[in-house]
Amino acid sequence: MLVLNTLFPLFFLLLLGRGLKQYGMTDDRFLAISDRLVYYVFFPVLLFWKIGSSTPDQGVNTGLCLAGLSGVFLAFAASLAAIQYARISPFQAGSFCQACFRFNTYIGMALVLAVLGEEGVRHFGILAGVVIPVINVLSVSVLVWYSGGNPSIRANLRYFVRALVSNPLIIGCVAGFLFSRSELGFPVFVRNSFSLMTSVTLPLALISIGGSLRFKGLAEHARVSLLAAGIKLVFLPVTGFLLLKGFQVTGPAFVAGMIFFSLPASTAIYVLSGQLNSDTQLASGAIMISTLLSFVPLSLVLLI
Repeated sequence: MLVLNTLFPLFFLLLLGRGLKQYGMTDDRFLAISDRLVYYVFFPVLLFWKIGSSTPDQGVNTGLCLAGLSGVFLAFAASLAAIQYARISPFQAGSFCQACFRFNTYIGMALVLAVLGEEGVRHFGILAGVVIPVINVLSVSVLVWYSGGNPSIRANLRYFVRALVSNPLIIGCVAGFLFSRSELGFPVFVRNSFSLMTSVTLPLALISIGGSLRFKGLAEHARVSLLAAGIKLVFLPVTGFLLLKGFQVTGPAFVAGMIFFSLPASTAIYVLSGQLNSDTQLASGAIMISTLLSFVPLSLVLLI
């Protein structure tokens, strides 16, 4: 019942988002506006509030962050090996590689909040803030490389710094962590305002994700999409489990880490692939398959 009670609401909202789009109650413009509101306003505020409400002695779980970064680099290496040995074309390589390690932050946060509460949000938020800039740099590097460009170390470093200082999710995490160290605390009227404001965040994000899911290219790119899903939903959770044990991560931080390693691919893959001349149909198929199959590893995490 734990799995059903926890995962069903998430997948129900995804299906609701798909149904609303299918019957014309939402459209691409609405979904684009929703994405911007969630990404730039509601989600950063949610992270700031939840992390800022933690006590100063809780700090950052270094082992969790190191395990998360290590897992991302290993999945990235596995994707490069698969590109070479599975004969994935340069046009598909960027989309495929991203599908192996980019994670859906919104589904992760919704699940962590449901299972672990505010303590889990703090762990997951800090972990996301650490790995997101690295993931962005790896994604852009492989997309540019396989498009025939020449990503220099200086260009990658410049992109890394820009991603670090301008990402609203990272800003929300850092601001919340610094506020928690100040020991000021939130007045009741501020907490109530944040509670009311952020209550829309995760439902709106999940409905928007569901509306953005595309079946286009699913059958044509099934083999490559399944290979990406294998790395994202089998290789990464197993590797992540070993890394978390190796770095001696326990308790809620361990559960938050395993949820992170078991998440489906991010819908941002489609947007970035389109911007940097990679296969958007493969991106759509990989996102769809990853989202559908993620029920299995996420269920196992909740059971374990």
